Amino acid sequence: MMSDTEAGNVEANRDRRLIALAAVAIHLSIGSIYAYSIYQLPLEEAQGWATSQVTLAFSIAVFVLGFTAAFLGTYVEEYGPRLAGLAAAVLYGAGMIGAGLSVQLGSLPLFLATFGVVGGMGIGLGYISPIGTLLEWFPDRRGMATGLAVMGFGAGALLTGPVGSYLIQEFSVATAFYALGALYFVLMTLGASYLAKPADGWLPEGMQDEEDAHEKATSALSGIETLSAAEARTSVRFWMVWLVIFINVSAGIMLLAFASPMLQQIGGATATTAAFITGYIGIFNGGGRIFWSSLSDYVGRTTTYGAFMIIQIGAFLVMPQLVGVWVLAGTMFLVITCYGGGFACLPAYLSDLFGTKEVSAIHGYALTAWGVAGVAGPQLASFILETTGGYTNALYVMNAVLVVGLVTVVALRWQLGRLREDDTAGRAGAATVD
Repeated sequence: MMSDTEAGNVEANRDRRLIALAAVAIHLSIGSIYAYSIYQLPLEEAQGWATSQVTLAFSIAVFVLGFTAAFLGTYVEEYGPRLAGLAAAVLYGAGMIGAGLSVQLGSLPLFLATFGVVGGMGIGLGYISPIGTLLEWFPDRRGMATGLAVMGFGAGALLTGPVGSYLIQEFSVATAFYALGALYFVLMTLGASYLAKPADGWLPEGMQDEEDAHEKATSALSGIETLSAAEARTSVRFWMVWLVIFINVSAGIMLLAFASPMLQQIGGATATTAAFITGYIGIFNGGGRIFWSSLSDYVGRTTTYGAFMIIQIGAFLVMPQLVGVWVLAGTMFLVITCYGGGFACLPAYLSDLFGTKEVSAIHGYALTAWGVAGVAGPQLASFILETTGGYTNALYVMNAVLVVGLVTVVALRWQLGRLREDDTAGRAGAATVD
């Protein structure tokens, strides 16, 4: 039986656009986690579970996905994207179907274990499995390619929201979990089955005549050496990127968790209007991923992350004073594009900084920032809300955290500049000796 690497060399003539479509199919399925709120009230009413108990399953899934991505990144590198994607399909499908069974049995612990732990593992593995492959197929458009796939994750709620709501209303919550679990398993299996790495040394037509094209395909930043996953996670620049991602995710996920009540308390929206506006968040989450990642191919990833911090510093500063529901909503939408864009630019940025050799594993380690922020962001906002009775102080605290993020981006840019200077000086010295 051929390994994924051998299969990739045989199938190097595959259409890279279909490779991207396969990645979207996987991410669209696991992105259904963003529509989890459709289960909230039905589970509370049908099972008698408390709001915090139902929400706990979501928190567990987000936490588990982050750390699964970290620990199974090496699995993706060793066994390839196809086997990793198929394993993700089994885990996520089993988690969803197991959630349906737990609802039928009325077992909260089983629900937390299936949806939260097993499903979370499937999401984490599915998230990283196609990313490294996309970077190898699109060395000329790293940001655009990975942004397209991750856009599927951000837009997953657009598929699950209406379909899941229909199944719940017409049948039951358990039936919704069963049907969606089967659907996701099929979509993810089809997507994973098409994934394959390009042949060694393969380059797209537009790069074949470029000087140093293979070096550019491996790492986009000259003077930055290729590192293994073990080497990368001990480097200063990795932890600087980790902190930037943690801050960016914390800010965005805080709004995702409290968008509706903030619109009502600060903007004066009715509950119906707030729910209507919140429904648009998925569009901006997904759209921001493809917009910012594509833009980063031209302006650079460090500049893009700096823009995220500057935009959000301004947004969190003015939100408490904004007048008008739609003005506040528009500001929130802008922040959510930065939230989605941060995820979309990350794989390409990591390949810029460390090379494509073990980028799936490095990406997995970086996603632990997501798992930690998924807990820290909402919890910080909840604590400040309970202490002060309003969101204003929570927004100002997050604003200060974003300033730290901007300082970190500036420091990262300085360090990268110094690495390039050292590399240039080293090459000049070698040329003199020669």
